[in-house]
Amino acid sequence: MTATRDEPGAEGGEASLSDFDVAEAAAIAPAAPARRLPATAEGISAAPFEPLDWGLVGVSSVIWGASFLLIAEGLETMEPGVVAWLRIAFGFAALATLPAARRTHFQRSDLPRVALVGTVWLAIPMTLFPVAEQWVSSSVAGMLNGALPLFSATISSFFLRRAPGRNQLLGLGVGFLGVVAISLPSMQGGSKTALGASLVILALVSYAFAGNLMVPLQQRYGSIAVIWRAQVVGLVLTMPYALTGVGSSSLAWKSLGAVIVLGALGTGVAFVAAGTLMGRVGATRGSIIAYLIPVVALVLGVLLRDDHVEVIAITGLGLVLVGAYLTSRAGR
Repeated sequence: MTATRDEPGAEGGEASLSDFDVAEAAAIAPAAPARRLPATAEGISAAPFEPLDWGLVGVSSVIWGASFLLIAEGLETMEPGVVAWLRIAFGFAALATLPAARRTHFQRSDLPRVALVGTVWLAIPMTLFPVAEQWVSSSVAGMLNGALPLFSATISSFFLRRAPGRNQLLGLGVGFLGVVAISLPSMQGGSKTALGASLVILALVSYAFAGNLMVPLQQRYGSIAVIWRAQVVGLVLTMPYALTGVGSSSLAWKSLGAVIVLGALGTGVAFVAAGTLMGRVGATRGSIIAYLIPVVALVLGVLLRDDHVEVIAITGLGLVLVGAYLTSRAGR
């Protein structure tokens, strides 16, 4: 049985696609059914990034880079569990407005994989990041995201039974040096700071696993439909923790507004863009989004929250940008 997507008809019986749908559809390609529950696939292109790919990188990295600042604003009046649940809820509401979310039909055998994506791409990291930001600044949390491609490449190599290409290995190596430089100041900030940084790293491992799972699902159904259903799982799994913090949270307009934007853009638009990119170029190269997130997180943290950033962290930021460029080059 082949998955199908119902498209709204235009006049004359022809399907009508918005510009966003065209970008989404460009990454959808036939994929053989995976036999294992956790499985990944190659991207549909091993060529250097095209303008569309860089556009998807830009959208995701800017939104996610700002998300750490929005999380910090939400935490001013809300408990971490409440922030996590609300951001998924607002993301779900945003994607619900898109016909592709509701009209795509899934093979029954793929539903457990969608549930697994909801667990490791939404429930786990969405819970860990607000908790971690109680002990590390938004800029440090954002910069630590530079480790994501390393974890993604490792998991992808395990699933695909091959190492990344030479350019990707070089890029990952340079990026790793940058991540070490970024992380050193946070690891010297005491036990609670180290705990916060460790929770961010744990969330990134979860993200990396999810990115690999997303590739074959995106190629069959498109990002919008997969993420919308995964968000249902995320809402269910994060609700118990959210309920424990309701009594000590208040919905101040500034904090609530930050979480609404965080959900609609960060858990809606950015996830769709990132999932589409991974379907096009694979999980390892697609994860370079994380190399550009620190740029946004660093600038916003310093400008808007007076976060202090060590010189060595800025040096590391330059290294992860070089790593991002090398990883984007052609080759598997």
